Order: sequence, then C-alpha cells, then structure tokens
Amino acid sequence: MSVKSNCDYCVNYSYNDEYECYECLVNLDEDEVYQFIQGQYKSCPYFRMGDEYKIVQKQN
Repeated sequence: MSVKSNCDYCVNYSYNDEYECYECLVNLDEDEVYQFIQGQYKSCPYFRMGDEYKIVQKQN
C-alpha cells in the first residue's frame, strides 16, 4: 500500500483495547476499502495530523 501520509501521526488512527491493536476510525465503504488495499490512493484522503498538545489542552 503506497500511502504518503503516515497513519501513526493521524488523528483517526487509534488503539483498540478490546482487539489489542491499532485501527483506523474512519468508516470506509466497500469501494474505498478496495481502492485502499489495491494501493490506488496516492495519499489517504482522510489523513488529519494529530496534535497531542491540543488534545491535552482541551481536557484541562
């Protein structure tokens, strides 16, 4: 899969305690999943840079 954006830094990439793994929180339809698996995306259209500092500021 050739995705320019790094999932590790995406706000939509979260750890699932139940399955003990990371997963994308974006609800993709069948066509999007197929395109993603086939590597047809040059970059993920749902990538949003996560900012841990902003998240912590909101919690205070």
